[in-house]
Amino acid sequence: MQFQQLLYFVAVAETRHFTRAAEQVHVSQPSLSQQIRALEQELGAELFSRARGNIALTEAGEALLPLARRILADADTARHEVQELAQLRRGRVRLGATPSLCTGLLPDVLRAFHDLHPGIRLLIEEGGSHDLVRELARGALDLALVVLPLPTPSPALTTVELLREDLVVVSSAAGPAPGRPVRISDLRDQPLVMFRHGYDLRELTVAACRAEGFEPSFTVEGGEMDAVLGFVRAGLGVAVVPAMVAARAGRDLRVTALARPGLRRTIALAHRSDVAPPRAARELQRMLLHST
Repeated sequence: MQFQQLLYFVAVAETRHFTRAAEQVHVSQPSLSQQIRALEQELGAELFSRARGNIALTEAGEALLPLARRILADADTARHEVQELAQLRRGRVRLGATPSLCTGLLPDVLRAFHDLHPGIRLLIEEGGSHDLVRELARGALDLALVVLPLPTPSPALTTVELLREDLVVVSSAAGPAPGRPVRISDLRDQPLVMFRHGYDLRELTVAACRAEGFEPSFTVEGGEMDAVLGFVRAGLGVAVVPAMVAARAGRDLRVTALARPGLRRTIALAHRSDVAPPRAARELQRMLLHST
């Protein structure tokens, strides 16, 4: 008994027509009929009743059909499992993340992933949540770390909350120490080093200042995370950054907590709802979810 014979048998059983079955499995009708006859000879029983052109399963055919379907399904599962194992040996994962997460959360997780799967290439794209959502939607990314709520909620994306992170104020270690947690209202009189437009942290900080009744004052604006931290080190102003970034920023920056209720942001892992991420991307997703 051959695997191909079972495939042809199930096709005929489901279509009840030899010609349509042959078209379904992409073989000629004579070849399919020959293989069905060979299967019947090997089993010692007719599988189809062919009275007056009507195709019907015999009792033997009825008994074989669920077994044949199970064998084909098991073979498909085996093929899928082997392909998924192969995908963990080679391939790529396209991950988008905000620059602050590339600095804070990702290095340790990506190192652990690379140690387990050295054959997988990691392609990282930095951007704001708005840009990353657009790249996900057009299929340019497998996964993205975004800040919730999304600028434009999309039913085409699935998001899973990853962590909630406190924001803190960083200032030059050479400047005066605040001596207490900083209130948002204290930033009214502080020159701020501000991120570029489209940066999630910019929107969050500006919104918090406006909620306190003032427009923040910027000495420098338009930078990415590394540039902002460098400008703060140089004494150009203070910045509001994630606590994870501040923890890695070095001794030349002073980190001060925000007074309660403070500011927090919610980080989520997003992917397209209509397409399952590749096996390697799902493994990275699992590691990210277990890292927090």
